[in-house]
Amino acid sequence: MSYKVIIIDDEPLARSVVKEYLQKHAQLELVEECSNGFEGVKAVQQHQPDLIFLDIQMPKITGFEMLELIENPPHVIFTTAYDEFAMQAFEANAVDYLLKPFSQERFDKAISKWMEKNKTTDSKATENLLKEAARHPQQNERIVVKTGSKIKIIPVQEIHYLEAADDYVKIITAEGAFLKKQTMGYFEDVLDGSLFVRTHRSFMVNIQEITRIDPYEKENHVALLKSGAKIPVSRAGYPKLKSILGL
Repeated sequence: MSYKVIIIDDEPLARSVVKEYLQKHAQLELVEECSNGFEGVKAVQQHQPDLIFLDIQMPKITGFEMLELIENPPHVIFTTAYDEFAMQAFEANAVDYLLKPFSQERFDKAISKWMEKNKTTDSKATENLLKEAARHPQQNERIVVKTGSKIKIIPVQEIHYLEAADDYVKIITAEGAFLKKQTMGYFEDVLDGSLFVRTHRSFMVNIQEITRIDPYEKENHVALLKSGAKIPVSRAGYPKLKSILGL
């Protein structure tokens, strides 16, 4: 049986090493190699590979951000010089990670591990990995979204508020609204709690955008933003908001 493979790494030398090591594995067919995450997203969508070799620190978007943009991401073996923080996440959730520089023997071991894991796929593994990775300071300063065939990078300070929308979260900026397939709970976990407050089950707001808070019906309130948007503040959200704003 043949398996489709893609290499995604911005270093030509690193890609050539993986290509050379792959030659020992006749059942693995290299269908494309990519030099950044933008190319990687397109290639994964086009080829639907069984396995990708993915670098993390790449220009434009990171390997983690690239994975977030793919529906049902394939199995991943990371080829990286990343820090210990991520290693803990890899241990639990990635197929394997190859710390550069790595040998043919270490590469072969990763392939064997993948062959075993391929029989018992855990669809939650990549999702869990991304959740862990998002806690890393480098990962939570921006949000990467897909709009049609384009990829947009949104620095978190440009976000006015977030709104739940079925299986997605709507990210509102001065430029408009962008959808991200994620949960409000996820963003509550990873965004800076001194900047973003969950004011309501379906809303999270950038406190720097708030101009005032007005009473609303019963014990609820509404936050008025600089843009003119009105964000509901629930009975539970109001004390949190007051505390962060120092009221």
